[in-house]
Amino acid sequence: MQFRLSTQRLLQTAVQTAVAAIMVPSMASAATDPFYQYTDSTPLSSIAPGTVLKSRTISVYIAGLKTSYKATQIVYRSTDAMLRPAANVTTIFTPSCTTASACPNKNKVISYQSFYDSLNPEDSPSRAFAGGKRLPDMLPAVETMLFGSYVKKGYTVVISDTEGQKANFAAGPEYGYNTLDSIRATFNSPQIGLNSNAKVALIGYSGGAIATEWAAELAPTYAPDVNANLIGAAFGGTLVSPEHNLSYIEDAPMWGGVMPMAVIGVSRSYDIDIQKYLTPRGLEVYNKMQKASIAYVLFQYSNVSWKALVKPEYQDRTKIPEYVAAVNKVIMGTGGTPTIPLQIGQGTGGIWEGTKPSPLWGKGDGVMIAGDVRTLARQYCAQGVKVQHKEYGSSHFVTMVNWLPSATAWIDDRFAGKPAPENCASIAPGNSLEPLVYNP
Repeated sequence: MQFRLSTQRLLQTAVQTAVAAIMVPSMASAATDPFYQYTDSTPLSSIAPGTVLKSRTISVYIAGLKTSYKATQIVYRSTDAMLRPAANVTTIFTPSCTTASACPNKNKVISYQSFYDSLNPEDSPSRAFAGGKRLPDMLPAVETMLFGSYVKKGYTVVISDTEGQKANFAAGPEYGYNTLDSIRATFNSPQIGLNSNAKVALIGYSGGAIATEWAAELAPTYAPDVNANLIGAAFGGTLVSPEHNLSYIEDAPMWGGVMPMAVIGVSRSYDIDIQKYLTPRGLEVYNKMQKASIAYVLFQYSNVSWKALVKPEYQDRTKIPEYVAAVNKVIMGTGGTPTIPLQIGQGTGGIWEGTKPSPLWGKGDGVMIAGDVRTLARQYCAQGVKVQHKEYGSSHFVTMVNWLPSATAWIDDRFAGKPAPENCASIAPGNSLEPLVYNP
């Protein structure tokens, strides 16, 4: 397959997909593929994270169209947010050559984290690449502009189903575990044939930034073997403290529905029965969103606030103990400190997408808060991490286009062995990232 779509064409596709999402109702889930089911008798708890459980070769589909390109898909052992063993799936693009000399970039690995944001496992990248023809399956066609150039240059590109097989949207640590174990599985697969010292760079935007950042901060403790191969992480449009974002985006014309999506995803990942706190309107939204992709949420929930969804006695979120415990676990920077350099981009022009600055947390890009990102960057700087941070005066979607060239150039420099740049001294102060306190 040739990744030759121009940036203009890809952006046009993105806009058309977003417009279609407003007009097309949610489609039924595709038939369950037995490949995704782990049915062996050995308990997953007895298997090491990153172990290859089974694999297959697929013909890759892009935008629902079959191509001549082949990829490997691996079912591997991973870990969920509650630290329980789980099976997950990753898709690996490898160069089509037979000798090491013909594949000079094979041992340069890009772990690309998709922004497929969904509460439906059918929307995962692996299903789209394997033949998905639903509206959310169009996303990989758009995302080829983020990772396609590396496929063309013969890199090994790994794209995991970061949300896991239950699609626990916004559950950051689970994204991180799935990402790290997908890299482990790639190294463990004889079919892929990587050298043990192959270098790995992480990259992701928006939902992909959740996975990228959490993988970087969890790697030193959860996967030190993977951490030894990591050379850097580039991410943008980052969800640092979901509690802050709930108040920033509620009632926003475009992004308002992400608030209940995140509440559902985090509640699901930590086994919280959120329904007992909901109003009839809240239950209506909850039931409608159980398998919702962000493609069917944007612009659809402009008048959905916490007040409308939750019973009066729980308007103060600090009075819900399970919520407080869970939301504190998904604040970035609480799972560890990266040992690799970071490149971080964040927009501040959220008003372009209809989201007003928060009285508490300031400006964002429409869905993510710039002050939270600044504080995370400064925290890592203080811990000795080399951080290059840049803010753009644009909204979430536009910032992705602005950020991408600098992110890919930064990654190219890491593979070239150049010293990592940093601008820690010039990063302005941001918001407090102190955990929420339960207030019975």
